[in-house]
Amino acid sequence: MAEALLRQGVQLTLVDNLDNFYSEARKRSNLREIEKAGKYEFIEADICDPIPLEAAMQRSQPDCILHLAARAGVRPSIEQPALYERVNVSGTVNLLEAARKFHVKKLIFGSSSSVYGESGNVPFSESEAQMRPISPYAATKLAAELLCYTYAHLHGLTSVCLRFFTVFGPRQRPDLAIHKFTALMEAGKPIPVFGDGSSGRDYTYVGDIVAGVLAAMDYQPSGNPPFDVLNLGNSHPVKLSGLIEHLEAATGKKAIRDPRPLQPGDVPITWADISKAQRLLGYQPSTSLAQGLENFVAWYRAASQEKPD
Repeated sequence: MAEALLRQGVQLTLVDNLDNFYSEARKRSNLREIEKAGKYEFIEADICDPIPLEAAMQRSQPDCILHLAARAGVRPSIEQPALYERVNVSGTVNLLEAARKFHVKKLIFGSSSSVYGESGNVPFSESEAQMRPISPYAATKLAAELLCYTYAHLHGLTSVCLRFFTVFGPRQRPDLAIHKFTALMEAGKPIPVFGDGSSGRDYTYVGDIVAGVLAAMDYQPSGNPPFDVLNLGNSHPVKLSGLIEHLEAATGKKAIRDPRPLQPGDVPITWADISKAQRLLGYQPSTSLAQGLENFVAWYRAASQEKPD
C-alpha cells in the first residue's frame, strides 16, 4: 500500500510501533524497501498511547487515514484476549478520537473476513445480519467496525470498512499458513495440517487488495451516515489440500504432511461475495492463486538470502 501511494505522489506518513509479534528487523527491511518507491515520513508510535498518536496527527495533518494497525492472528487471540481488545478496540477508539480532533476527512479501516465467523450463508455478503465471530480477534474486528459507524454517525467521519479475505503475497506475515508452509517445505520439514484438509479459504493476492484499497480511498459512501462495509476477496475458495498442491508446484518440493486436530477459532470456510465492491469500486481481482504463490516463493527465497532475522 505504501509503495502504491508513493507512486501516486501522495504525501505519506507511516505510523507503526514495530511490535515484536514478528521480527523488527524484517519490518525495518520492509521500510527500507518502501523508500525505493519514494520519500515518506516514519513515526514510531503506538495507537494504544493517545499522546504520541495525537502528536503524529498534529505533525502530519492527514486528509485520510488508512487504519491497518492491529494485533493480528486468530489463534493467539484465544490465549491473549485482553491484549487483542486493548490494541484492536481501544487502539481504534484512540485513532478515531484523533481523527475527530484533527478534522480528518476519511478513514479506511482494514477489517477481516473473520467477522463472519460460523455464518452458514456462503458466499459471505456484507448484508449478513447474523454475525457469529468465534475468536476474540474476530470479535475485536467487528467491534472496531461498529465504532467506525458510531463516529460516522456522531461526527460525520466518512468511514469505509474493508473486510480482507486471507491476503497473501510478498511480505506476508511469517505466522500465516502460506509463509509457514513455504519455510517448512524449503527446509524439508513436515507441515502441520489441521483437520482433514477440506477447510476452504478465499486466498486473495496482496496486489488485488491494494487496488481495492486505493479505489476505496476515492469512494464516497452515499448514505447517511457516510459509512460503508465492503468485502475484498477473490471469491474462489480453495481447500487446504488444494493449497498444499499449489505450493508443491510453486516450490518444486513435495510437502511432508503432519496431520493435526482442528484448531479452536478456525472457521470451515471463507468465501467473499465481491459483487458490492465490483459495483461500487470497480474492484476486479485478477491474480490467480498459482501466479500469486509463484510471486510469493520468489520473494521468500530472495528475502531468505538477506537474513534480516
